[in-house]
Parts: sequence; structure tokens; C-alpha cells
Amino acid sequence: MKILRNLNRMFLMMLLGTTIVASNSSCKDDDPAPAPQKNINEIVNTDTSFSLLKQAVTKAGLGTALSTGNLTVFAPDNAAFAASGINSAAIDALPVATVTNLLTYHVLGSKVVSTAVPVSDSVRTLSTKLLFASRNANGVFVNGVKVKRADVAASNGVIHVISKVLTVPSATIAGIATATPDLSLLLVAVERAGLTGAVSGAGKYTVFAPTNAAFAAAGYPDAASINAAPVPAVAAIVKSHVLPTNVFSSDLIAAAVTPTLQPAVSLTVGTTPPSVKITGSANAASNIVTPNNIVATNGVVHVIDRVLL
Repeated sequence: MKILRNLNRMFLMMLLGTTIVASNSSCKDDDPAPAPQKNINEIVNTDTSFSLLKQAVTKAGLGTALSTGNLTVFAPDNAAFAASGINSAAIDALPVATVTNLLTYHVLGSKVVSTAVPVSDSVRTLSTKLLFASRNANGVFVNGVKVKRADVAASNGVIHVISKVLTVPSATIAGIATATPDLSLLLVAVERAGLTGAVSGAGKYTVFAPTNAAFAAAGYPDAASINAAPVPAVAAIVKSHVLPTNVFSSDLIAAAVTPTLQPAVSLTVGTTPPSVKITGSANAASNIVTPNNIVATNGVVHVIDRVLL
């Protein structure tokens, strides 16, 4: 009887073991294998909302470059191209070098997820030019352009979908002032203050640029009046209009206070309408007027209607 009980016990153990193996095998057969993740180029090629971006990538011959490495792509979708006034015919008409320069300005050579974007900073793109990124309560922005869908995962990095095509900067802040007739007195003031090098060199500055009419209203109607003023006084005025970091209109937060290059002088921000004033000054705020967010190779320019005093 004891032998029979032992045989029954052995039989049950064998039966249980067979059931477990069969169950495990069934689970392995039924669980689908995870689909291989697409690389950035494959996502662009297969997502119909990127058809214009796909056309541009194909024209520039950048498909292979977007298939390898570890990249971040700020990708304009078709709506972003439309918002920027660029259609299929326009892409066809552009020289290959122009399309290549445009696209590589949208690509970073490392993976940066949205939560890693700093409050305000600059980063070098594959085109070698600076891209100005920021993150605040309103979202993530590059050159003031909103990221409308972040962190699209790819096998070789990440895609952030943006709401407009980025403009590739081609001039420094000083170069923009030189090329803009209505900022000629600002340029004179910058030169008088000995700050031309600062706004021409590498950096990530923000300049609130008073128009010629703004200088005239402040008692500087022409170049002679500026050049007759003491250099320290002119330098103090110019430095009070410059921030040591990039601040686009999307980064303006009501009542925020930000330091300028002038020691002990900060600006208080207004948003309705967009404006700045020297903190504690009794003078009226200076309104930011069109155009704003003029992107330079070393920062951004906002045109304002009053000199900050």
C-alpha cells in the first residue's frame, strides 16, 4: 500500500510539471514580440503629417544621417510648414544647400528629452549655429517656437514636433542693428558705449532695442546728441537694455524681474501688452512692438518704443 501511495505521488508530480511547462510554452507563444522601434528617418517617412519634412529630407539627402547616431530633431509637421508659408513647390524651388542648412538647424547631435530642456539656454545644432531653448509653465520652446508634441521616441533619439519652421539666423545682434535703418541710433549708442564687441561676439544675449523715435523722445534725436553725451552715461543706458541670457516673447512672465548687464539694474516684465521697464522706475513701461523675436546668431532682439530710463 505504501508503494502504491508513493507511485501515485510521483505520478501527480510528473503531471503537475508537465502542466507548468505546457502553460509556460503557451504564454511564450501567445505573447507578441515587441515591435522594433523605428528610427527618426523611418518615423518621418511613415507619418503622413511629416510629408513635407520627408520631401525636404529626401531633397537634402539626409535620410541616412537621420537613421543613425543619437539625435534630437525639432520636427515641423505639415501644419508648421503651412504656418511658415512653405509648401511643396517652395521646397522644390530651394537650392539643396539651403534645404540642408535649414534642416540641420533643426537637429541636435545628442538626445534631449523635454524634461531636460533648461529654463533658458543655447545649444549648438548640426548646422553649427546656436539654437535657443527654454522651458516654462507654458511649455517647451525653441527660438520662441512652441513644441506642440514632445518626446516622440525613436531608436536613435527623440523627435519634438514644433509649430513653425525655425528661421536660421545669419547675423549677430550688431549685424541686425546695422541692417535695420530704424535702429541706427541704437547702433551709435552701442558704439559710443564701446559695446559693439559684446553684441557681435559669441553669447546668448537679449536686446530690447529702442527705435530712432524712442531715442528722439528720450532727448537723443541724432547721432551727434548721443556722441556728445558722457560715455559712462551712454554705456549705462545701453547695458540696461541687454540681458545676459536668451528671453523670447514666449518666455515673458508677468511681473518677472530679470537682471541686465548694468550692475544693480533689473527689468520688470509686463505681458498685457508685452513690455519691460526698469525695476523701480517711475517712467512708463516700454512696449515690445513688431517685429519681436528677431533671432540672431548670438541671441534675440525685441524692438521697443521707449528708451529704458
